[in-house]
Amino acid sequence: MSQISRRHLLRTAAAAAGGVMLAACTSGTSDKPAATSPSGGSDKKGDVTEALKRPAKIQESPALTGKGLPPVEQRIPTNPYVIPHRWTGEGRYGGKLKMLAFGSTGAANANSIAEFCYGNSPLRFLNDGLDVGPGLADKWSANDDASEWTVHFREGLKWSDGEPFTVDDILFWWEDMVLPGHNAQTPPPSNISGKGTPVKMTKADDHTLKFTWDTPQPLFPEQLATYVNGGLGRNGPTWVLPKHYLKQYHPKYNKKVPKDWDTPGGLWEQKADWKRNPDCPTLTGYRCKSFDNNTGIVLERNPYYWVVNTNGDQLPYIDEISFSMQTNAEALKLKIQQGAVDYCQGLFNQVSLADVSTLSRNKDRGHYDILLWNTGDGTGSIFFFNYDYIAKDEKYGKLIRDKRFRQAVSLGWDRKATRKSLYFDQGELTTGTIGPGTAEFHAEPDGPKLYQQWRDSYLGPDPAKAKALLAEIGLKDTDGDGYVEFPDGAPLTIQVPYSADISKPEADKDEQLVADMKKIGLHMKRVPMSPAAFGEQWTAGQLMSHTNWGNANGTSIMVVPNWLVPVNTQYWAPLEAAWYANSASGKNKEELDLAPIKRHPPRMAPEPGDPVEKLTSLYKQAKTEADPVKRNQLVWQMFKIHIEDGPFFMGSTANFPEVIVKNRDLANVPDQKNLALGGITGPWHIPAPATYDPECWYWTNPEKHS
Repeated sequence: MSQISRRHLLRTAAAAAGGVMLAACTSGTSDKPAATSPSGGSDKKGDVTEALKRPAKIQESPALTGKGLPPVEQRIPTNPYVIPHRWTGEGRYGGKLKMLAFGSTGAANANSIAEFCYGNSPLRFLNDGLDVGPGLADKWSANDDASEWTVHFREGLKWSDGEPFTVDDILFWWEDMVLPGHNAQTPPPSNISGKGTPVKMTKADDHTLKFTWDTPQPLFPEQLATYVNGGLGRNGPTWVLPKHYLKQYHPKYNKKVPKDWDTPGGLWEQKADWKRNPDCPTLTGYRCKSFDNNTGIVLERNPYYWVVNTNGDQLPYIDEISFSMQTNAEALKLKIQQGAVDYCQGLFNQVSLADVSTLSRNKDRGHYDILLWNTGDGTGSIFFFNYDYIAKDEKYGKLIRDKRFRQAVSLGWDRKATRKSLYFDQGELTTGTIGPGTAEFHAEPDGPKLYQQWRDSYLGPDPAKAKALLAEIGLKDTDGDGYVEFPDGAPLTIQVPYSADISKPEADKDEQLVADMKKIGLHMKRVPMSPAAFGEQWTAGQLMSHTNWGNANGTSIMVVPNWLVPVNTQYWAPLEAAWYANSASGKNKEELDLAPIKRHPPRMAPEPGDPVEKLTSLYKQAKTEADPVKRNQLVWQMFKIHIEDGPFFMGSTANFPEVIVKNRDLANVPDQKNLALGGITGPWHIPAPATYDPECWYWTNPEKHS
């Protein structure tokens, strides 16, 4: 299928773009996981791609004994998921894991918590996104043209409250939430055909679903593996919801449900989020024990978790995990140095390469090790305009849509200074691409060449060329203040709104960008905003530009094409992305008499001949192309549009390493050498550390961590 063909292209690429070596990416000394690894120090690499058989005997945590539960053999599926990592070994039960979660909008929105659990996903990525393996589903197959997929879910799966999982839990999400548009949910790209129509789901039996489109859907398995799923749309599509529990909060099943049940922050969000509602069942390895949006979340073992180790131990090993909220980055780093944090993933918690020196001096005192996992990042710290700002302000919008203006901004940015200050000269300078690990960049003959062209296209710094492009547009300094004005003499100010909780290195980068733009005559002004307001106003098309984010990708770009083509409202063309997202619902036929920015949700159609229209057309063709060679050719055309008509987003540094801090007693945590690509933590759709199954992590001395 497409997985094998894509992998063949990756493994036979003659050159590795961005210095990522993919040859022998899943090589190891054995096809089986390590038998033992008491210190988590195995030298074995990658994941087994064939599903492992159920162990002869299943064991459970002693903490579950005497709890009145059914025997463990009855709590797990007939065919449980056996973790496939070559580098893991047999663990020990017990202990607690102390973690921190940085953020100013509360524990409900902390990404580090969501990205920890992969148990709600229908399928799973293996080998840093190079392969797809089973998840909730253990079998899947397609017809000849990949327009129909049959997905079989494990028999005997149970929610954390012991109730059976059936495909009705998926149909509940799809038919009762997504298709009616409740809770602002829209169909994920995987569920929209090349013609823009939604997939048809047909229940064959309690464990089997058929998915049928009016065009081929060749990358469906990869799409089923993306993100952690099971949430409310923040970290990927939801896919599964416990119907037996949640139908009491849905007006279709309970007429007493209030009318505002699915509004932001309303009843549905309070009850349907398993992370904040201890009563809401989940399929993840841990369930919610307690929740306080201000202080944090405590998770406890799910006794019905459907994943086991190769020796038959039901996971997870660790009894309990606490995520304590932190709003001060420096206080968070101090806690790490004091040994009060057992595991910390840097990108989520404002721990960067700038902190390595200080952390290294204190690692013996804090009893921790520092790991560096590759990010797979295509941009590093990013800046991009709202390509759809024309709906808010026609004058500025037309300027932003002029590629010469965006190219001038890119050429004016001194990325070498950014790489030095943020990444300590690690990683590679880049105009900003979709990530050096992207499969199509490694496919011959055009992939490696296009990666280099895109990476270097508007790299700079070249202030003279940037000024010439601004002058070509007609922008000039008419009042002698050092800044250019519009051709009619009106003042020109580029607003850079930013979330008020950004890290100091990111803020320093923004200040550098402001200074760099001054050198080419552009007045750029930073505007602080509350984190909650920032996200809402961006998707509504109200903000001029975006900064302090990053773009990373693994697998085929067609799996999560958000940066390549506007299909998601959080990215560089939010209103046109909203138009695409609503193309299957019929909403685009409504409110045509209203201005795009006043529609519900705000949305606008791409203009004929515009780069977005071209990208969208090519995307619709590519997503239905079953032949991987032909699909690559279509994707390469999309790359060329970004090179010729971009940049639509601007990066600084590609594939810099991420700082991981872990307690020295914590085992089965992989080192860089264990991972197929040395790690890939940047893309949220390949969730880290979820892909490395934290449920198999254990304490070598659990009695000291209870």
